[in-house]
Amino acid sequence: ADARRRRRALGRDARATAARDRVNGGGVNESVDYEDLSDRLKLDNVRQSLIRQEDSIIFALIERAQYKLNSAIYAKNAVPVPCFAPNGDRASMLEFMLREVEQSHGKIRRYTSPDEHAFYPEAQPPLVIPPIAFKDVLHPCAESININDRIMEMYVDNLLPEMCEGGDDNNYGSASLCDLSCLQTISRRIHYGKYVAESKFLAQPEEYTELIKAQDADGLMALLTNQAVEDRVVRRVANKAAVYGSDISEDIPDTLALPVGSESLKLAPEKVGELYYRWIMPMTKDVQVKYLLRRLD
Repeated sequence: ADARRRRRALGRDARATAARDRVNGGGVNESVDYEDLSDRLKLDNVRQSLIRQEDSIIFALIERAQYKLNSAIYAKNAVPVPCFAPNGDRASMLEFMLREVEQSHGKIRRYTSPDEHAFYPEAQPPLVIPPIAFKDVLHPCAESININDRIMEMYVDNLLPEMCEGGDDNNYGSASLCDLSCLQTISRRIHYGKYVAESKFLAQPEEYTELIKAQDADGLMALLTNQAVEDRVVRRVANKAAVYGSDISEDIPDTLALPVGSESLKLAPEKVGELYYRWIMPMTKDVQVKYLLRRLD
């Protein structure tokens, strides 16, 4: 227990030092200590946070689905944005938008929060407000786990073609803004697997410790998987998509019927359920395994 407290103290000090090193000195009072006084990152609140994140993801997907695929947004040298790779290639419009947003959000310490993960962490700007100290809930190894490259590939290659109508409607700006919201909410949900993993470890420390010491990734995956819970999540998000994607009138219906698969919906609920089943939950569990394999470091 003492060793664990020392490791977490070291992790907390390292995060604070790194954040302070990034502070832009102009006008910032570095002598003030800021602490996260909310309870949003407490392990007791993991389930409620995951449910709230479902709502954010579904609303973001519904917004994106109103536009066509607009594949030019995701191709290099396709849209004349002022963003270039070292080899001279022009970046995709999506990369340009993400980099610009992460510059502004990074300055106000969004990516110093342990539940936020930048898609371009190597390009984070100096802070313009003092860093904030977050409670040490996770093992320090959590800071090095970032699978946003996989999330980006899944989103562009798999999710968008299934969710959006093919073709081009020229709404590149509006569609890419929706992409940013989708990517950020999905990334946050998947990386929240670190909190899920910590909760599961604390609930069954002996079982997990044995598998971690053996570096048994398959065993960890089997132990943390609860198929009944996953099936309930899929049904819940599909039902939410059916409700959120409906046009609600001022009349109160006698019964609430969920028109799953109806063409009148803004986004087919079964596609949202499939997104969770095929991508979000498996990638969340991959994050959990990555975290648990290093939980005893």
